[in-house]
Amino acid sequence: QVQLVESGGGLVQAGGSLRLSCAASGGTFSTYTMAWFRQAPGKEREFVAAISWNSGRSYYADDVKGRFTISRDNAKNTVYLQMSSLKPLDTAVYYCAGTVLFKVAKGIDEYDYWGQGTQVTVSS
Repeated sequence: QVQLVESGGGLVQAGGSLRLSCAASGGTFSTYTMAWFRQAPGKEREFVAAISWNSGRSYYADDVKGRFTISRDNAKNTVYLQMSSLKPLDTAVYYCAGTVLFKVAKGIDEYDYWGQGTQVTVSS
């Protein structure tokens, strides 16, 4: 049973930075494509960023490109999301997700494993 546990969320002022972490256990993390999604109140969950198993490929949603960076450390079974220049619109619960698919997937239905989420609140 794969478990994903996010951490690092919190309250930050606009323009600030946060780094989210997602620790995996119970599976072969180094073979998974990993991603971050987010869900704001009253909105659907949306794709933020994804990274291939060997960090060779990564993709970002248009509204976070240049501000967010996804990375992973397979030795630590952990994926990260470095968020900079945060905006109030980035306020959401951020979820870590993993899939056995080789491709760097962007669809919610393509991911097999999910964390419980961590709240990020950006104040203006």
